[in-house]
Amino acid sequence: MALTDRDYAPPQTVDEALARLEAGNLRFVRGEARFPTVQKEVLAELTRGQQPYATILGCSDSRVPPELVFDAGFGELFVIRVAGNVLGPSIMGTLQYASLHLRTPLFVVLGHEGCGAVKAAIASRFDGSQQAGRIEILLEQIIPALDGLDPQAPPAELLSAGVEANVRRVVRELLETPEAKARMADSGMRLVGAVYELETGSVRFLD
Repeated sequence: MALTDRDYAPPQTVDEALARLEAGNLRFVRGEARFPTVQKEVLAELTRGQQPYATILGCSDSRVPPELVFDAGFGELFVIRVAGNVLGPSIMGTLQYASLHLRTPLFVVLGHEGCGAVKAAIASRFDGSQQAGRIEILLEQIIPALDGLDPQAPPAELLSAGVEANVRRVVRELLETPEAKARMADSGMRLVGAVYELETGSVRFLD
């Protein structure tokens, strides 16, 4: 069935959003997805287990889906998403699972230009703005990464620098964990930071 402009328009209610998900899944099952899909034989094979080649810690931003960004298929990426790609107990536990049980060789901390969480952290750090309580807890994970940035820089430059600084700080924290040190010593695991550019779709991997 051909899709109309209405099918591409943002849903206006929760019920419409749920219906969009249900309709999308039905297209997927029928092999009529708008995006490349997989054969049922591949899905059947994946029921035996997963062997992702990379673990991605990314932001929850709807514009940055790692599987599409990296043109990866089912079972290829183990993806963890949270606003601001920050760490926390649940995130650390999931990363540890990926390391100890899935043994993914590559870990990527993926930030993105224009990150709303980093923008809010900058406003909190330099302008004293406040958010709702649980959002403030989230921002506390980002604010330390902003030390050393120039608050007088143009807003776009400051945000770009903040996004990269946040990614680098998360990478440093992960590199200090016992699991990362052990894996890197015995198996050559690699942990890298990267920033996705919204305008171009390119991923810039950091040194």
